[in-house]
Amino acid sequence: MSAIARRAAGIALAAGLLASVAACSSSGGASSTDAAADSENSIILITPNPIGSNNFLQLAADGAKEAGEKYDASVDVYESEDPTSIQQNIDAAIREKPSIIIGVTFSVLDQFTEAAADNPDQQFLLIDTSAENPTDNLTAAVFKEYEATYLTGVEAGLLTEANSVGVVASLDTPFIHRWVDPFFAGAESVDPGVKTAAQYVGGDNPFGDQARAKAQAQILADGGADYVQAASSGGNIGIFEAAAESGFKAFGVDTNQCLDSPGNVVDNAIKRVDVALVNSVGDILDGKTGGFTAYGLAEGGVGLTGLEDDAADSKCLIVDHPDVLEQVKKVRDQIVSGEITVTDPLTAG
Repeated sequence: MSAIARRAAGIALAAGLLASVAACSSSGGASSTDAAADSENSIILITPNPIGSNNFLQLAADGAKEAGEKYDASVDVYESEDPTSIQQNIDAAIREKPSIIIGVTFSVLDQFTEAAADNPDQQFLLIDTSAENPTDNLTAAVFKEYEATYLTGVEAGLLTEANSVGVVASLDTPFIHRWVDPFFAGAESVDPGVKTAAQYVGGDNPFGDQARAKAQAQILADGGADYVQAASSGGNIGIFEAAAESGFKAFGVDTNQCLDSPGNVVDNAIKRVDVALVNSVGDILDGKTGGFTAYGLAEGGVGLTGLEDDAADSKCLIVDHPDVLEQVKKVRDQIVSGEITVTDPLTAG
């Protein structure tokens, strides 16, 4: 995986990384867990932006809290607002000498890579991104997003009445194609004659421009697509607006975006950041450091909201199609068993 690809990975379509508040503020109103105040283990999580209503970052914070409870560790969360405050938070964390300093997404990649090289006795963990040439004290957890996107494609292929599906993605890059090519492959696996089309947001703010994302979604709708994968990070809200106005249905990413636009979102290709974080913290505390672990369907790192235990409360339209979910479960199991291999566009050559 190239450095550019890994850096793009950290953007990973985590919606809402555009808000800002003061650096070093604590998440959720809590600066440190009390349950492990006397523990020798300690964790500091650094987010690239304020958590606020960002579900992706909240999952990371929840994972840190769960890791603290599971491994009897104190937990602090430092929220950043820009590259300068990220560095300030890293410096502050290093001074505290915790067991592990955790960073989330590409936005912290360069600074974490440098900090790990400069502080070989400190353990660092990256979530949703990884370094090109990591030091032994820099561990990473990344995701096989393409496996979950294949499943949303299967759903779209089973549901489409227009025999036409599409994707609105942030950029036309190999990594972002993890939300494009597998979606089409999944749809074609159940509907070989389905028409597919992709539109890209581009511009100065490809990961947050709701207006441009909405316009690209409208192009797909005008071309006949009745199901659209939203893969434009903060721009997804614009796609959902287009869905509400034009009558097509959309799929979200990373977290449950059905809640953002009830009645317009079918399902979500989710990333279980909390699962990856908890597992990675355990590995580091056990002395298994360095390198990276990729979390897919088999590892419980990616999946669909519609296949979660609490799907009935998700507001996702897929719950109204139990027959489709049964078929999707079978495909999921075939991917986990290795019977079906989903091609990773990033390594497809």
